[in-house]
Amino acid sequence: MTAQLFDRLRNDVLNGNLQPGQKLKIETLREHYEVGASPVREALSMLTAEGLVQRLDQRGFRVTEVSVGAFEELLRTRCWLEDRAIRESISGGSGDWEETVLLAHHRLTRTPRAAEKSERSTPEWEKAHKSFHMSLLSACRSQFLIGYCAQLYDLNIRYRNLAGSVAYPSRNVAAEHQAICDAALAREADRAVDLLIDHYTSTGDFLKMRLNDMA
Repeated sequence: MTAQLFDRLRNDVLNGNLQPGQKLKIETLREHYEVGASPVREALSMLTAEGLVQRLDQRGFRVTEVSVGAFEELLRTRCWLEDRAIRESISGGSGDWEETVLLAHHRLTRTPRAAEKSERSTPEWEKAHKSFHMSLLSACRSQFLIGYCAQLYDLNIRYRNLAGSVAYPSRNVAAEHQAICDAALAREADRAVDLLIDHYTSTGDFLKMRLNDMA
């Protein structure tokens, strides 16, 4: 029950259903999610360890605040770690890794990004998008590094969801994904890293603009 509640709370924080700074009262959450108080406390403690929730001294919990500075640190750290992880994958990836990347990219290209008359990404596209990016790193020989990259990916998703619109009129995101995929499979590590970092920083610039508008 605690694991299920953790997933539900985590998704609500990442999707923006639980807003930054929102107080998380045990009784309110217990009634909303229809669970006992103990699973709520345990799930909130797990989310605190991930940095999505903050424990307030003698005052319970609240959703972690967001800021441009915190996002810049997240983006910088993500780029550092994925630089190393994708180089490890390209260096040691087998034929199975290549097939995994190709399949993940194919699924991404076949999945519509947004529903009709909506700018927000669909859950199906978000799942395919994460699978593609994580497939690029999947041959890295450090499971710890892969895990950290996955966690930072999810934190980035939170900022993207909070920013609202996901439209990038001046960008061809599908072409960016294709170029990253091609460079990785060609074992061109420097080019793959450059393309990946450009991909992240372009999105980061858009999100920082949106965050400044929200401030």
